[in-house]
Amino acid sequence: MFLRGVTMWIGVVAVFSAGCGEPRTIVAGAGGSTDAASGAGSDAGVSPAACGDGACQAGEDCLSCREDCDCRCGDGVCTFGEFCAVCPADCDCEMLAATPPMGWNSWNRFHCDIDENLVRETADAMVSSGMKAAGYTYLNLDDCWQASRDENGTIVADAARFPSGIHVLADYVHSKGLRFGLYTCAGTLTCQEKPGSYLYEAQDAATYAAWGVDYVKVDWCFTDGMVPRERYAAMRDGIAASGRTIVLSICNWGVDDPWVWGPGTGDLWRTTGDIWDDFYSMLGNFDTTSGLAAFSGPGHWNDPDMLEVGNGLMTRDEYAAHMSLWAIIAAPLIAGNDLRTMDDETREMLTNPEVIAVNQDPAGVQGVKVADDGGGGEVWARPLSRRGLRAVVLFNRGEGTREIGFSWTDIGIAAGESSVRDIWRRVGIGSFADGFLLRVRPHGAAMLTVEGAEHVPPQGESSLPAHPWMHAANFGGPIGKDAGDLTVGPSVILWHLGGRCTAFSSDVALSPAAGDDGTVTFEVRADGAKLFDSGMIRKGDTAKPVSVALDGKRVLKLVVAAAGDSAEGDTAIWKAPKLVCR
Repeated sequence: MFLRGVTMWIGVVAVFSAGCGEPRTIVAGAGGSTDAASGAGSDAGVSPAACGDGACQAGEDCLSCREDCDCRCGDGVCTFGEFCAVCPADCDCEMLAATPPMGWNSWNRFHCDIDENLVRETADAMVSSGMKAAGYTYLNLDDCWQASRDENGTIVADAARFPSGIHVLADYVHSKGLRFGLYTCAGTLTCQEKPGSYLYEAQDAATYAAWGVDYVKVDWCFTDGMVPRERYAAMRDGIAASGRTIVLSICNWGVDDPWVWGPGTGDLWRTTGDIWDDFYSMLGNFDTTSGLAAFSGPGHWNDPDMLEVGNGLMTRDEYAAHMSLWAIIAAPLIAGNDLRTMDDETREMLTNPEVIAVNQDPAGVQGVKVADDGGGGEVWARPLSRRGLRAVVLFNRGEGTREIGFSWTDIGIAAGESSVRDIWRRVGIGSFADGFLLRVRPHGAAMLTVEGAEHVPPQGESSLPAHPWMHAANFGGPIGKDAGDLTVGPSVILWHLGGRCTAFSSDVALSPAAGDDGTVTFEVRADGAKLFDSGMIRKGDTAKPVSVALDGKRVLKLVVAAAGDSAEGDTAIWKAPKLVCR
């Protein structure tokens, strides 16, 4: 139910009621960069008297007291809008792929029509177009750069296409402040029947390292009888032995559930077959990947394949939906268009800083669907690293314009006034008391941030399932909340604590309903720190007690992982989880 909301057409003049004051008129596409007003008070362990006095004092920062402390690069806090490529002073640049990789790849637009001039011109365009400044740092050359192996088994580049050699080309890319990536395949041949890396993994990794390669995409053609986790582990070990830091992109199209074993092997893994410049191809890849949110996070990302934005066969609304959906599920943003000739509309879509900020948010939470009207209208949301802030996508997969709405409860924030911002148009819309409603064109998407108050945990001891969560991603269906327990599959669940809680306790075990070969691990994390790790738990094992201190922690994160074998049958229970709060 929406007691106050907004109805507007995406892309036309609209009149709406802001929930307080007179109706206002806005024009879609208008500029402006005014920040949405904060709808939340102090709730992170700083006394209310101190937070709000206009001075950023000891014990306050931009996460705990935004009223007094600005979030800005150089303040020592990596928060919404900051990530390594744009704020290395605050953000993690040591963890490989701490946020989803961003860059460009040659395949979607050029296929095998590649040469060193294309690479040099694209590197130049990445800088001059603003792509590099927006965070796109990897320039990745896909299939067809290889020609053969020499008498020692070393991979050889096509001399006609790359006469200067790959090392020289990598040096040029690096001179532009970018990183360089190459393609190979786990099989005997690549998908275009060039030499593959099967049984040459260590040698190829050493060669790539000597050339200055920063990113390796490994495909899965010509692999009959091979086991993915073994072949990709061989490349992982080869990269480790090479002595160079190289991102490993597992491109095996979801074969053998790479989301289960991928975190110990690579930095991202393809969940699907190849994308095409077509709305339904894009949608199929999104749908497959969106159900895997429990497996994604900093350093290990679900990959629904590269972007088709700007390649010309989808409409503007469809490309905006493509970009919005990839952003909300924390997918790698690897552009696949011709950067040398892209028009202003494509450039602005690819480089919108607020859309990128959602994708690159340092919390690294993959968004989930929180509402569905059953007719094609969907609401997707994710919590962001700044307190009280959510990213929301209203997506219309249907063939007619739809009104799509949501309540604050749907996105895990407390009732009361919350401010809404349209991040495609980069304008604040207004404050609303209960929820929000938009008309969205067919195959289109609106992308918003909503800023409000987090739910406050009750004082004393309480059942954790009774406290509304910020975010929940569960593989295999809804989370069970019977009898004060939480019954889950592989999952990630977040609760806001606000520095008010002192302890968490539970017992953990596999459910009697789990498969006979079920194996999981339980983790308790808070503010990025691991506080408890159960180790592997099998069906029939005695429940393990969990008791951790939470003093000063802002966000509690409960994780159940599939223990590296399979996610099927991994039904687990957090028995009687409790919080103790002040």
